[in-house]
Amino acid sequence: MYLSVSEAATSSVLVRQEDGIQKPVYYTSKALLPAETRYSPAEKMALALITAARKLRPYFQAHRIRVYTNCPLKLILQKPEVSGRLTKWAIELSEFDVEYLPRTAIKAQAVADFVAEFTEPSIEVARMMVEQNKKIFKWQLRVDGSSNTHGSGAGIVLTTPEGDSVECALRFNFKATNNQAEYEALIAGLKISTILGADEVEISATLKLLSIRY
Repeated sequence: MYLSVSEAATSSVLVRQEDGIQKPVYYTSKALLPAETRYSPAEKMALALITAARKLRPYFQAHRIRVYTNCPLKLILQKPEVSGRLTKWAIELSEFDVEYLPRTAIKAQAVADFVAEFTEPSIEVARMMVEQNKKIFKWQLRVDGSSNTHGSGAGIVLTTPEGDSVECALRFNFKATNNQAEYEALIAGLKISTILGADEVEISATLKLLSIRY
């Protein structure tokens, strides 16, 4: 398998060797999300591999996969101080028989480079894609505060870009107006968003509608 990355995409080519001839079997390509474009080159290379492993899982389960790359992927994935995402990917890849070898210049690599180059947009198009993706991949946070003679509380609903929801009900041990309760819920919701790794959050509340970037 050969991997290739660019500023806007990752790609891979799975090759089968027959009688000394390497024939492409399958290729994968992934356009990077705004947050992923900020990954380091090594993280992008690891992302290319984990994307291929997920899409081609039957191949990875049935065969030893030789990954040809000049990036020290094996060392990076085995370092104890790697980032959380790299640790997660390393654990996921550990179930497969993956061997890392130095990359050589062959036609299959040219195919991988072509996929990345073909997927990579121009600077202006990339800027438009990023802005469009920001609208699509925002997290959604809805808060609703309430107060009465029995006390005050608030509800929080945090929705991921994939559509999964996290709901939380808060009860405050102090008197608060509806607005105060909603502000407290907003603060709590933002803390939860940060813990879950939200990159950009759109907040819906009776106070106002706004967009916050971290």
